[in-house]
Amino acid sequence: MKKIEAIIKPFKLDDIREALASQGITGMTVTEVKGFGRQKGHTELYRGAEYMVDFLPKVKIELIVADDILDLCIETIAKTAKTGKIGDGKIFVYNVEQVIRIRTGEMDESAI
Repeated sequence: MKKIEAIIKPFKLDDIREALASQGITGMTVTEVKGFGRQKGHTELYRGAEYMVDFLPKVKIELIVADDILDLCIETIAKTAKTGKIGDGKIFVYNVEQVIRIRTGEMDESAI
């Protein structure tokens, strides 16, 4: 099993959720986060004063998937999140040793 974390632009969240659902992939955790990379933030104007916004709003998607659908998930997220502009995001993949569904006690792939 693998854990996929994807940091994406907020307006792409619904598109990614729908694209994954159309592939039969359901269940994810979504967190609103802030960060910056090569984008380095931007300047904004507020009441006539210009100020620097260092951390930009992003969304972090987390999902646990079986090894056999990992590539499909990554491809779907990458294709759907891509705008071709700086700040599109990143995808991280981690090994997952064990999953336990608290309610039923199911373990590993049956708990996903």
